[in-house]
Amino acid sequence: MMKWLLVCAALLPLSGMANMLNNNQPNQPGYNPSSQRMQQQMQTQQVQQQRKLQQDQQQQSQQLQRKVQDQRNSASQRVLQTQPGSTTQPSVQQNTN
Repeated sequence: MMKWLLVCAALLPLSGMANMLNNNQPNQPGYNPSSQRMQQQMQTQQVQQQRKLQQDQQQQSQQLQRKVQDQRNSASQRVLQTQPGSTTQPSVQQNTN
């Protein structure tokens, strides 16, 4: 979550600068091909950062889901093993995280 906030905070100034550089009409005063290139590069970089952020968030979500599922399975196994009449001995599980 904190990583997401940092990326968003970093992208806000870039989007503002890209809007200021929106001079893509050659007949208008202030037209500057290098600023247009810079704007395109900034927009490309912003899209790449957004994709990376989405991938990172998806990975974190999947890791969290796996961890929660592992904890549920472990808790269920412990409950089953402590039930009266259970013939299995509790197994010692090592944390792989």
